[in-house]
Amino acid sequence: MIDLVIIGTVALDSLETPFGKVKDVIGGSATYASIAASFFSKPGILSIIGKDFPKQYIKYLNERGINTKGIMSGDKTFRWQGFYEFDMNEAKTIRTELNALESYKVEVPEDYKNAKYIFLANIDPELQLDAINSIKQPELIVMDTMNFWIEHKREQLLKTIDKADIIVLNDGEARQLFDTPNLVTAANSALKLHTKAVIIKKGEHGALLFTDNKHFNAPGYPLENIKDPTGCGDSFGGALIGYLAKTQDLSETNLRKAVVYGSVIASFNAEDFSIERLRKIKHQDIEKRFKEFREMREF
Repeated sequence: MIDLVIIGTVALDSLETPFGKVKDVIGGSATYASIAASFFSKPGILSIIGKDFPKQYIKYLNERGINTKGIMSGDKTFRWQGFYEFDMNEAKTIRTELNALESYKVEVPEDYKNAKYIFLANIDPELQLDAINSIKQPELIVMDTMNFWIEHKREQLLKTIDKADIIVLNDGEARQLFDTPNLVTAANSALKLHTKAVIIKKGEHGALLFTDNKHFNAPGYPLENIKDPTGCGDSFGGALIGYLAKTQDLSETNLRKAVVYGSVIASFNAEDFSIERLRKIKHQDIEKRFKEFREMREF
């Protein structure tokens, strides 16, 4: 029995940063989000891969307690190639190959349909909406997106946002979506769209949580060793909803804890390429860093 459904991409990435390069490693928004969520709960993925996708990656996901029954099989896996310069907050895309993702239609396994929590990781907002409509009675819907969908599918994106309880955006996306340079104004605009909370990610500078008349600022973790920030936003969102699914507590205090746990997992993810750092961390590592985040906020 799964606790939450995650729809997004499962990909093969090739990328280079100032600290090394990798080729055809596992990536994708649903991949990072589901691994992050699995530290706290039992997620099931909705996505599509191709015949070229290495079987050992699916085996690894299953070993983590991630249900992959909702990953369909197509011809060729979605692929992304990019690079980072010394400003590690922004990826530069060299090539994107949609492949099987181009014709993907959402099919939800029966044992996913009773899940109470949904994470809409970065993917076409029409597919996100299809996933929402396939789940019987979700109690919490958390949504992520990206600037491409804001630019090219704004109307469909706003329809999906209208169904979400919590939306997660980076600072650039928040400014773009609500056409304002002011993040507080952007957050207030989002809260008028029936959302209960808005989280604005600021990369290495942390994350902002806005709820009705309240605001929380989670710090960025001062990392000395950053190799690859790919998937940090997805890891943040997955950990956030994974913790909320585990605790089943949507109070303001617990939302703040969830934001910090999301920041903790995202900070670990940046320390190595692909999912390599997430493979190695243990619960005691997470709790140790969570404690450090708490101490950073004391004065």
